[in-house]
Amino acid sequence: MSVVIIGGHDRMVCQYKKVCKSFNCKAKVFTQMSATLSKQIGNPDLIVLFTNTVSHKMARCAVEEAERCNADVVRCHSSSKNALQEILGSICM
Repeated sequence: MSVVIIGGHDRMVCQYKKVCKSFNCKAKVFTQMSATLSKQIGNPDLIVLFTNTVSHKMARCAVEEAERCNADVVRCHSSSKNALQEILGSICM
């Protein structure tokens, strides 16, 4: 399963990837908006959107890409490691 994480904190990128690896998921993490974000997202199975730490423009871009590739979008206000574990635990198990 491939997961794209939009938002979150820069210092947590390695933690997010470790959590995804523990659930046998491949992960891409985007904490900052880049000019080519829509091209970098690819075709994930799941997009996790940390709404507290993401701009409206970045969130809108992620949702549009999710609609294009039929990916599920999970919105979470908290951008903690535990929040990600709960999301992946409910979806991957």
